[in-house]
Amino acid sequence: MTGRVLVVDDSGLARRSARRVLEGAGYEVVEAEDGLSALEQYFVHRPGCVILDLVMKGMYGLEVLTKLRELDPAARVIVLSADIQTSSREMVEHGGGADFLNKPVQPEALLAAVRKALEERG
Repeated sequence: MTGRVLVVDDSGLARRSARRVLEGAGYEVVEAEDGLSALEQYFVHRPGCVILDLVMKGMYGLEVLTKLRELDPAARVIVLSADIQTSSREMVEHGGGADFLNKPVQPEALLAAVRKALEERG
């Protein structure tokens, strides 16, 4: 089980915030700012889990989730989004997402989701 986490968000502030929390807990963090670079970073760095924003430029988060799960069925993806619609949560669950957290997320909730995803993958 790797302690490496890929954080995918088009917001630099959101990536930095997640990095601060994750690195503070001892995780190694890799970042991507869009879906295409997320797919590339995933296969270069092989993270234990991915934290993925839903709404990004270029490739929507659900599309990234689908592609990751097609290419690696063991991929553990935590979706982190300001989208509070039940339908979005259901689409993430149906797409194989490991968890769905609403922004802004509490550091403890983020760390708990990452620990759970890494345990499930491990």
